[in-house]
This record gives sequence, structure tokens and C-alpha cells, in this order.
Amino acid sequence: MARSCALTAVSACLAPWLQCKDNPVRQRWREFCYEAPAKRGKARQAVVVETCFAPLLAWVLSRWEGTQLALALEATPLGDRLTVLVIRVVYRGCAIPMAWTVWTAHVEKAWRPAWLRMLRQRYRAVPPPWPVIVLADRGLYARGLFRRITRLGWHPFLRLHSGGTFRPTGARQGVPLKTVGPPPGCQGAGTGVAFKGRQRRLRCTLRARWEPGYPDPWLIVTD
Repeated sequence: MARSCALTAVSACLAPWLQCKDNPVRQRWREFCYEAPAKRGKARQAVVVETCFAPLLAWVLSRWEGTQLALALEATPLGDRLTVLVIRVVYRGCAIPMAWTVWTAHVEKAWRPAWLRMLRQRYRAVPPPWPVIVLADRGLYARGLFRRITRLGWHPFLRLHSGGTFRPTGARQGVPLKTVGPPPGCQGAGTGVAFKGRQRRLRCTLRARWEPGYPDPWLIVTD
């Protein structure tokens, strides 16, 4: 209705409909996002943000053109205090946040359940026939994350560091990932097993591309 998510614009739009002045409406919307103890009055409640995530995605998809969807996973540090884990919908050169979890910084092991929970919540809002690609940059790859994405019927597209190994299909031994990439200006793909060890091995497709002028190739594991 307001054609904007700015607090002032939303308040100005709603005030005539609510038969109130702009400033009181604006203050009510500000307090809507506060923690319960910070709100005025009695019996105030905090907003359980996670309950809004699936309806938010469903609303975006109701206005979506086409049936293909790309979700991007991102971990954004806020100084050395917090890390925000965000799932975004990639759209026309930008990425719209659809779900997020805030963690104390430097506790990466706690991220996995948060990613899995948020992906499961997004799954409920996406029509089953839609092909979905889940993107993540280096540092977020995990075998459990790859497997959860494929169990949902979606397609992982996870970037790797150049450490580790890859054993192409039909080969007896693996080779270092940093030697698998194509020469600058080229790209390639092949199936095989990434990494060593019972808890790390992943049967996948490895895609690689090296743009001229960059120090390293992109290494992507997908299904």
C-alpha cells in the first residue's frame, strides 16, 4: 500500500486509514519490533520473527514471474560480536532477505542447525515443482548442508576453498583440488568424489571456471 518499507512512509499511509496522526502510528510501529520488556504498557509481547519467514517468502513468490528460484546463503559478521546467518532470494541483481538467525560470533559449529532449520522453513513456502538452486560462498560449505539441500529436492551450488582433494569418476586416486581447476579463461565439469575420509567424502559434480585476471578459479560442488 505504501510502496515503501520506510517507517515514515508506512506510517503516513496508514495514519488516515486508522484515523490517527502520523507520529503516534510511527511510534507504535517502532515499538512493534522491540523486545517485550522494552514496550510500553502491560501484557506486551515480543514478535516471534521466525513465524513471519514462510509467509514472507510465500508473498514474494505469489508475485514471482516464472518458476525458477535461487536462494543465497550468507554469513555476515557484525564486528567481533555477532554473526547474522541470512537466506536471501536472488532477484534482478540483488538479494532479498527471507530468513535470518543471529549468533554470537566465533561459534561456527552452531550454524549448521540454524541453516538446516531455515531451509526446512523455506521449503514449505516453495511450490514442489519449482527448481531451486541454493548458493553459498567459500567458508559455508558442509557435507551435511549439501545433503540436506538435495533431500529437499533442491540443487546445491556451493563454492569451495582450494584445499582438499577430488577423485574423478574412474580414477583410483584423488588429486588436490587446486590442480583440478582449468587454466585461466576456461571452464570444465566432471563427476567424482570430493575430499577424503568417511565423514567428509562427497559424491558430487565439480564445476570449475577461471576468469582471466583472478588469482584462483571458482570451484563449485553441485548435484
